[in-house]
Amino acid sequence: MIPQLRVWHDRYREAGLVVVGVHSPEFFWEKSRDRVTAATKRLDVRYAVVMDNDGAIWNRYGVRAWPTTLLVDKKGIVRYWHIGEGDYEDGEAMIRRLLAEGG
Repeated sequence: MIPQLRVWHDRYREAGLVVVGVHSPEFFWEKSRDRVTAATKRLDVRYAVVMDNDGAIWNRYGVRAWPTTLLVDKKGIVRYWHIGEGDYEDGEAMIRRLLAEGG
């Protein structure tokens, strides 16, 4: 998933796409900011990553599995939802559609 998010970030950021990775840890040792920072550097993550240690974002969007991809428009409405890896062509098509709508 990270390589595809990197591609989308690089390809569409100038057009207005904002990629935000949400780190929702399953285990207590995954809650360390230092470990997450080190992992983002090691994995060459070029977009923002927020730490969702209390699961607030996870619960707000009803996420139940890793990874889950959401595309949210400027009004905060979820316009695309995919659980698991893959479906990248449909995800990218929705990115292009949202950017064309200005949303």
